[in-house]
Amino acid sequence: MRREIEEIPALVANFLDRSGPVLDATAAVLRARDPGLVATVARGSSDHACAYLKYAIELTLGLPVASIGPSIASIYGKDLKLANSATIAVSQSGKSPDIVGMAESARRSGAISIAITNTAGSPLAAASDFTIDVHAGVEQSVAATKTFVTSVVAGLALIARWSGDHALTAAVSDLPEALSRAVACDWSAMLAALDGHNALYVLGRGPGLAIANEAALKFKETCNIQAESYSAAEVMHGPVAIVTPGYAVLGLAARDAAEGSVAAMTHKLAGQGALAFLTSDQAGPANRLPFAATGHPITDPLALIVSFYGFVEALSRHRGFNPDLPVALKKVTETL
Repeated sequence: MRREIEEIPALVANFLDRSGPVLDATAAVLRARDPGLVATVARGSSDHACAYLKYAIELTLGLPVASIGPSIASIYGKDLKLANSATIAVSQSGKSPDIVGMAESARRSGAISIAITNTAGSPLAAASDFTIDVHAGVEQSVAATKTFVTSVVAGLALIARWSGDHALTAAVSDLPEALSRAVACDWSAMLAALDGHNALYVLGRGPGLAIANEAALKFKETCNIQAESYSAAEVMHGPVAIVTPGYAVLGLAARDAAEGSVAAMTHKLAGQGALAFLTSDQAGPANRLPFAATGHPITDPLALIVSFYGFVEALSRHRGFNPDLPVALKKVTETL
């Protein structure tokens, strides 16, 4: 897992170098057909990548994005009315029958069917009109890291071309350097602080909520910590009731319009006695964590997960686990 985290900047650069033609071809069809809706299909970390892309598409293109439950096709046998849509299916292996089935259903219904995968010759690729290979190489760690990041980058690179957004295009091109700085961010102050803690909240908002979802999953997978992710706007609607003095909170604030609300909520919980950590320079009682700013609000949250991955791998070992072999998990999960 550590080696694969450290590979991320170079793999992102490799993807950007190799993928221009398929990104251009896919973006050209999207511009020509001008879909009124984007639907995403994924599970696990790949679904968190889709949640990130949902915010990026809505903020950049103004198109609504909906996550479709793969079981609609695989278990319930229904085709949805997706003729004026594009579907984006994300799967590292491209093998899960439910993801493949939903991609096939979307194409039957007339959608532009796009696959983002680390296995170009997979069943998902065969079921899709366009396949964007993330070129991440074999990922040996059970916990996805480099495939999550490259999947998000693949989606962002497509969105930049589709929208013609030059600032986003430049920010995506600059990601290898920004992610190198993110790998180097030192969050070790949280290691001993979390001793004895088996539950915590991870807060985010916008694309940062997708990153909070992914962070919470990795806490569970590698550290046996019951982590739950919440929007900074939702945590006060009930979940705050269990934030007693000493309860751990991680606020993942990016440099975007939501930074102030994430920082304010994290500081508020710290002021109420929570053991709170925050990726922001906005002043308050929460403990500050270093971050690598990317210079663009759409790409900035992605750097946070790279820094987090390095931390959670170290935390897993600190707690006596093997982050490469989480209990009861396997690399490829195939569901119906």
